[in-house]
Formats: sequence, structure tokens, C-alpha cells
Amino acid sequence: MKAVSNLIDEYISKLPEERREVFRKIFVTIGDHLPKGFAENTSYGMVGWGVPLEKYPSGYHCTPGLPLPFISLASQKNFIAIYHMGMYAKPELLNWFTEEFPKYSKRKLDMGKSCIRFKKMDDIPFELIAELSKKMTADEWISLYETNYKK
Repeated sequence: MKAVSNLIDEYISKLPEERREVFRKIFVTIGDHLPKGFAENTSYGMVGWGVPLEKYPSGYHCTPGLPLPFISLASQKNFIAIYHMGMYAKPELLNWFTEEFPKYSKRKLDMGKSCIRFKKMDDIPFELIAELSKKMTADEWISLYETNYKK
């Protein structure tokens, strides 16, 4: 089995050249600001962070044996996406993000339930992404997950 960091480097190396550095910068920004307790991983064809099985042995209910996903990052056909499960589970965090976004970007927020889409590589609010990354600890995420999703 390949090491996670090798898989992440491989994922990034396969991105279109015009996205590679921006994607890497988003990845580093999130990783540098996440609280302790999360670990880099790859799942569902994306790179990201989750709660490792050592910390939360129950793992993800949808795929037993998989670490509990928290933030994933993907390069889609027309955009780079950040999937933040904490915003999906905690409306207050989602509200905070949607209120802050216009302070950091001149573009309209393009967002789904847990997906923030960035189509223009020259207007990504790295400072806001850093702040968002700090907002939830692994223990808070586990508690929210168990309350909202685990049956």
C-alpha cells in the first residue's frame, strides 16, 4: 500500500498545470490550519482530512473501515471543490461562512450542501479557507457526526 502523502502528491501531479499550484496552495492552507486530531487521507477519489481510525475506530458508517471524513478537496471538470462536512452538519458554521465570504471575494459564492466550488483560480479566498479550517476540532466533529448521522 502506498503512503497517503505519496497518493496525495500523485493526485496533485495529475491535475491540469493551470490548477496544480492553486490546488496545492488550498491543500497546504487547510492542512496548516486544521486543529490536531485530523489526518491526511485519500477517499472517494479525493484528497483530504479525516479522523483516523486510531482516534475514532468506528470510522465512517457509509464505508466501514474508512476514517471519518471531514474535509475533502477535489479537482472537478470545471472547478476545484472543497467538501466540508462540518458546515453540512452545523448550520451556524455554514451561516458564518456565507456571511464572511463576500468580505473575501468579489465573486458570488458557488456552494452546494457541503461543497464550495471555485471556478476562477485567481479569486480564491485563502484567508477565509484558513479561518474555516480552524473552526472545528476533531472531537467536535465526532460529536456532531454521532449526533446527526450515526444510527
